[in-house]
This record gives sequence, structure tokens and C-alpha cells, in this order.
Amino acid sequence: MTFDVGAARAQRQEALGNSWSFTIDEDTYTLPTELTRQTARALRDLDDNDVDGLLRALLGEEQYERFDRHDVTMQDIAAIMEAYGQETGLGLGEG
Repeated sequence: MTFDVGAARAQRQEALGNSWSFTIDEDTYTLPTELTRQTARALRDLDDNDVDGLLRALLGEEQYERFDRHDVTMQDIAAIMEAYGQETGLGLGEG
């Protein structure tokens, strides 16, 4: 029996979709439901306290620039990351 990566990915994406979204002050942002190896590597290389690096890696430059204009607290970011992790299975920003 051969494991079909493409079929498994399609099944995950059917269950989760390609992106997860959240809003701040009616401004919508999307995060990936699956991480590429490049994104995972960028996240791994970040300092544990580099919240802006985490957000920049997940949101991309364009979305990060819009996000950065909002007055967002660390508690807001923790709540976003918690919901994201619960809904996608990606445990980011924990600890």
C-alpha cells in the first residue's frame, strides 16, 4: 500500500479549508491552515519572544503591515494564536 500525500492533503484541506481568518476592527486577516517547510523553518529560527517575527511569517508582509497599524495587545495576540491552534491543530504561540 502506498500513502498518497496529495490525497491526504486534499482531505485535510477539505476539512479545514486553505486558510483560517480573523478580524480586527472589521479588517480581515488570513493565516494558512498548513505550514510550508519554509515557513516552519522561519518560525523555528525565531527567538521565542519574537511575536512580530511570528506574525510576519504567518501573515506575510502585506497583511503584517496592515495588522501592525492596529493597537493590539499581547492578550489579543495570545487569543488569536489559541483559537488558530485549536481550529487548525497548529500549536503556535504556546508556552
